[in-house]
Amino acid sequence: MAQSTATSLIEIIDLTKVYKMGTMEVHALRGVSLSIQPGEYVAIVGASGSGKSTLMNMIGLLDQPTSGVYRVRGTESQKLGKKALSDLRNREIGFVFQRFNLLARAPALRQVELPLFYAGIGARKSKQMATEALTLVGLGERTHHRPEELSGGQQQRVAIARAIVNQPSLLLADEPTGALDTRTGEEILTLFEELHSQGLTLIVVTHDPDVAGRAHRVITMRDGLVVEDARQVPHKPAVPAAVAVPAPPVPPPVARTSTQPHIVLETLDGATA
Repeated sequence: MAQSTATSLIEIIDLTKVYKMGTMEVHALRGVSLSIQPGEYVAIVGASGSGKSTLMNMIGLLDQPTSGVYRVRGTESQKLGKKALSDLRNREIGFVFQRFNLLARAPALRQVELPLFYAGIGARKSKQMATEALTLVGLGERTHHRPEELSGGQQQRVAIARAIVNQPSLLLADEPTGALDTRTGEEILTLFEELHSQGLTLIVVTHDPDVAGRAHRVITMRDGLVVEDARQVPHKPAVPAAVAVPAPPVPPPVARTSTQPHIVLETLDGATA
């Protein structure tokens, strides 16, 4: 069993999840135990079908386990009703998804204000907090831009601002760079590092080893089990520099020949001049 302490942010003990498909049972989690302390930067990795997405749903309080214990700051999730569970999720956990999940017609400010409305925060305070969150992720001058007016990286920054505006204890990111090019993904991972340096706990679910390499701890899933839980020194992969396209060679100057026609004059007596 993974070690845990009274200060654990996340505590998971012998967690299982069984999905029933007709007469079949799919064991997505087979007794997972782990704990995560405040301020950690953790990557959860594994192949498709390993159980990492199911574990993410459990950690994010988006689904309930079949058996076992899951505690967030000491509160056992299985003992909460729907409203209390929703309140705990909204208060403690921010989500970042691969596809941004932004409202198509809402400006950035309104996107980020949305969790604050659910939390019962007034309009003036919500606007202030949302503006501060957008400024923190580098979009202070884009508060009134709609998604179609933003690049993919900027849309993901809006999603991150929305995830942190409530000042949650945990930021849970599912393949956060999966829809981005390499350089834009690097910018998002750098932003994650800045947020982590300010004390935010980060859990990133990914299949990308470069993304996992930025974390301080990597949990590897296989067949519904944790098969490895290791700490590491974070590292950044080299980002390829922009390739300079050489200019086409300049052809050598071509000697110009006269195009003036040769004119032959003929005199009246038939002689040429």
